[in-house]
Amino acid sequence: MTETGKSADADPIDRLEERIGDLGRILARQTQSLDRLVDADRKREAAARAGADLPLLVELLELYADASACTSTAATEADRVAFAALRDGLDRLIVGRGGSVIAPHPGTAFDVAMMDAVDVIPLTDDDDPDAVDRTVVRVVHPGLRVGDRAVRPALVVVYS
Repeated sequence: MTETGKSADADPIDRLEERIGDLGRILARQTQSLDRLVDADRKREAAARAGADLPLLVELLELYADASACTSTAATEADRVAFAALRDGLDRLIVGRGGSVIAPHPGTAFDVAMMDAVDVIPLTDDDDPDAVDRTVVRVVHPGLRVGDRAVRPALVVVYS
C-alpha cells in the first residue's frame, strides 16, 4: 500500500486518468481559442469587404440618382423606360454588393436614422387630408444603407 492507502496497481491508473483529463481540458481550451481566432478573421474579412465596396456603392448610388432623375424628366416614353431599366439595374448592383437604396415614398414617416430633412412644408387646412405631420412629401436625393446604418441618408422634404 502507498501513503494514500491505495494499492500500487491503482496509482498508475489514477495518474493516467488525471493526465487524460488534463489533456481533454487542454484540447478544449485550444479548440475555444481556435474558434475565437476563426470568428475574428471572419469578422475582419467581412469588414474589409464592406469597406472595400463602400466607395463603389456610393458611386453606384450617384448613378442611381441620376438615372432616377432622368426617368422622371424623360421627354419620351421610350426614354423613360430606358432610364427606368438603367435605374433598376443599378439598384440590383447595389443590393448585390450588400447595400440598399433608401428612397421612401410620400407619406412615409420621417426616420431620423435614415433621412435628412432638407426642407419643411407646414401643414395647412388646404392640404391633402392624407398629409400627416412629420411624413415625407418627396425625396430630393435617395440614400444608401449598408447593414443597419445609413451611409448616406436620403434627403427628403417633410410636412411639419
